[in-house]
Amino acid sequence: MKRRAFLKQTAAAAGATAVAASVATFVHADDKSGTKKIVIGTGEYRYECTHGWGTLPDHIHWETTHGITVDEAGLVYIKQQGHNGKTPQDTIVVFDPTGKCVRSFGKEYYPGGHGIDIRKEGGEEFLYLCDVFHNQVIKTNLKGEVVWKLNAPKEPDVYGEGKGPGGKPAGYKPTNLAFAPDGGFYVGDGYGSHYIHQYSEDVKWVRTWGGAGKELGKMQTPHGIWLDHRPSPLHLDDGVVIERSGPTLVVADRANARLQYFSLDGKPLGIVSDALFPAHFDIRGDVLLVPDLHARVSLFDKNNKAIVHLGDDPEWRKVVLDGFKVRANESQWQPGKFVHPHDACFDRDGNIFVVEWVATGRVTLLRHVS
Repeated sequence: MKRRAFLKQTAAAAGATAVAASVATFVHADDKSGTKKIVIGTGEYRYECTHGWGTLPDHIHWETTHGITVDEAGLVYIKQQGHNGKTPQDTIVVFDPTGKCVRSFGKEYYPGGHGIDIRKEGGEEFLYLCDVFHNQVIKTNLKGEVVWKLNAPKEPDVYGEGKGPGGKPAGYKPTNLAFAPDGGFYVGDGYGSHYIHQYSEDVKWVRTWGGAGKELGKMQTPHGIWLDHRPSPLHLDDGVVIERSGPTLVVADRANARLQYFSLDGKPLGIVSDALFPAHFDIRGDVLLVPDLHARVSLFDKNNKAIVHLGDDPEWRKVVLDGFKVRANESQWQPGKFVHPHDACFDRDGNIFVVEWVATGRVTLLRHVS
């Protein structure tokens, strides 16, 4: 089983010198055209920034880029949400590694395009999509042909009239999902009622846990979810270390400003609090990648200690969070600084792609240069 094509690739360069996680060093580098590009990061984790990566076809323009994943061939799949009330357009655009568009599809998911990830099953890769407008999870092949669509689960009886706060209807808006080792998967109801739903390989509901709250086991916007298969012991806040016999689930408990860990059957294990507004995940070797909506992209080591918060700048963050006005004003975006990273992933060479929740979309390639 594979999650994005790079999950079973070799680890990113190891042996980096320990550095202060909150510091990102900015330098310049010449590219082949002689123009200057910003390099961010530190030590062995330095990346050259190319903002505005990828060439869109004439019939598509970005509207809030939300998700990204890479297949085994190196093709990059970018998913945008779309603006409600606008003319529908394809929500998924596929690029080759040079940034050339090779195809697009998914107009039927407009304006609900959100999570997108890839799993290989029986020799074929499939897309798993989350739609926050039509409130579904969809499985397709890499060309967008639908295998199945999944609505809110009825079995846990947590949705519908009287199930929400104050007796209001409880909503279901799946944002991202994670793949289970046994062929099943987990869905995070990030924009709905804050539950995690587990399904078997044959798409049968297994269990549901969570719900809204701040205490351990509860969540406020479980926006991203991932299988943490790193073989090391699980390191949590307050020096807690748990020996793992297998993988665990990590959830981007976004509005609670934390990563929350669970066993595969939903038992809460603990939290990692070195996050601002975490959105989703990827893993390459021992490195956990966390795009953070509050203007940075974080890398954590096997002990869940921050290696570096890429692009981190507290003063810039004040500007970014001031009414979210920068989100809609591209002229204020600065090279080497993020606005609102919403998803990110490694490619097979250890480079990082970042997509941001901004009005006109933004795709950044962080080319590993260390």
